[in-house]
Amino acid sequence: MVSFLICVGALAFLIFMAYRGHSVILFAPLAALGAVLLTDPSAVLPVYTNYFMTKMVVFVQLYFPVFLLGAIFGKVIEMSGFAKSIVVSVIKLLGPQRAIVSIVTVCALLTYGGVSLFVVVFAVYPFAAEMFREANIPKRLLPGAIALGSFSFTMDSLPGTPQIQNIIPTTFFKTTGLAAPVLGTLGALFIIVVGLTYLEWRRRAALAKGEGYGTGHILEPEAIPDENLVNPFIAILPLVLVGVLNIVFTYGMKSFYPDSIQVTLTPGGTAIAAQLASVRAIWAVIGALLIGILTVFAFAWRAIVSKFADGSKAAIAGALLATMNTGTEYGFGAVMAVLPGFLLISHALGAIPNPLVNEAISVTTLAGLTGSASGGLSIALAALSDQFISAAQAYHIPMEVLHRVASMASGGMDTLPHNGAVITLLAVTGLTHRQSYIDIFAVTVTKTVAVFFVIAVYYLTGWV
Repeated sequence: MVSFLICVGALAFLIFMAYRGHSVILFAPLAALGAVLLTDPSAVLPVYTNYFMTKMVVFVQLYFPVFLLGAIFGKVIEMSGFAKSIVVSVIKLLGPQRAIVSIVTVCALLTYGGVSLFVVVFAVYPFAAEMFREANIPKRLLPGAIALGSFSFTMDSLPGTPQIQNIIPTTFFKTTGLAAPVLGTLGALFIIVVGLTYLEWRRRAALAKGEGYGTGHILEPEAIPDENLVNPFIAILPLVLVGVLNIVFTYGMKSFYPDSIQVTLTPGGTAIAAQLASVRAIWAVIGALLIGILTVFAFAWRAIVSKFADGSKAAIAGALLATMNTGTEYGFGAVMAVLPGFLLISHALGAIPNPLVNEAISVTTLAGLTGSASGGLSIALAALSDQFISAAQAYHIPMEVLHRVASMASGGMDTLPHNGAVITLLAVTGLTHRQSYIDIFAVTVTKTVAVFFVIAVYYLTGWV
């Protein structure tokens, strides 16, 4: 019982410090080592150097290129004016009377095209606020619309999305970002329909009460002129390329590179052995993002070159912070997994007979506790992936289904009030948790329901 309380206490401490706004880069190792100290004081330093740091470095080694290139791609899309062109074009196409659908569509295009979730918030907000103001829709509903388009179905449900929540499971299950395309697409459609229905219900309820956009808001953007916009077909081309090439490279890497390889760079030199099955999906995303960045440069060199030095520094800083945040949470999860108390938690979760339900509950619980989809997913898979795989093999469940369930489960309960993306979204829009959090939570928690919908579809049809 004491060992169980040590694990729970370490996790509660990390959640509390994150909620208070402190960096998990500092407090994740402190929480993990505090738990080790209470278990075996002599093991603190060996565990820190040879286990926590090793696991954190493994995460950085695998995923930093994806974080880095995703941040730079989003930044050049923003600096080139491509994001502005896409937003304005979609709004003109769908019309102000469909403001909510327009904002969800724009956010979905950008995130599925490889732009970071945080970059999308900054890029879309000025246009979204102007559109909501013109349509006289309460501003408090705006974060919910942005969250539905950015933090939900394009983050980890739609097959092929280059967002990190869809890439992390590939290294554990030896799958690709295209895993379970039918289930992922059905899950995405479920989220879209339920999310848009909810937001429309909220809009109509506000209209019936005579509530409009509102007054006295802070951080209101100025009216956005739409002259000198980039051709929208050129603006969307890099996003399309990233999506298409991710698919092409995913299959190309599998046929070009075997599961393992030995490389000798000099005659008679030392052979370098490499296991490639778990990294080919990452390489596919890296290749697609590189070509997306080069495409933006090819069409908007003059607009980018003078701002690239400062813009790239900001993007790199953001990528480093995001990588280290998640990497330290990954190291924390790895340490928790070897503590005696975690065995009790693991056995309790293992008592859930259905492997997919077990995985979904485990991942979404840890994502909720950590307030991070990628962090919770990393912790859960670092600690429990072997258990998930063994159970799935016993039930003859494909690894692709495990991948899609884990990925989707990570993005439901993660949007608790201490989630970094939620805090950023509210800060950028000038709104508070009291005004808008309920809508953010409602449209994103739909994904938790969608996970069980997908599981039911799999068992009823066998579709993957």
